[in-house]
Amino acid sequence: MKLTSGAACAQRSATACTQPPQAVTHCHCSQCQKSHGTAFAAYGAVPRHDLQITAGDTDLRAYASSAAVWRQFCGHCGSSLFWSRTQGDWSDWICIALGTLDSAFMPQQQKHVHVASKPTWSNFGAACAHGE
Repeated sequence: MKLTSGAACAQRSATACTQPPQAVTHCHCSQCQKSHGTAFAAYGAVPRHDLQITAGDTDLRAYASSAAVWRQFCGHCGSSLFWSRTQGDWSDWICIALGTLDSAFMPQQQKHVHVASKPTWSNFGAACAHGE
């Protein structure tokens, strides 16, 4: 399976090969809300070695959103692209913002996390499966 993704400006693109994103998660934490400008962010993880930046690598910008997490975005248009842990569990994986995918895929499972942090204006349904 070959998946492609890109920034809104089309200046940056990436290819993730061999497997679809794993650990598909819809995160409602305040960091994801602020970095995406929405109620929650959808991410899927791929092995770091499996992600190849195919264009616009010089436009990729990063910042530490916490002691162990880096967030990456397009320096040209500001599209939120990836986040990854710098140490510990999952540090050899990178999470792709699923809204940037150009390729279709259907995750086998997905979950919502940090739902207690959802904004007060969000009427996200209590009937949805979620975890913390």
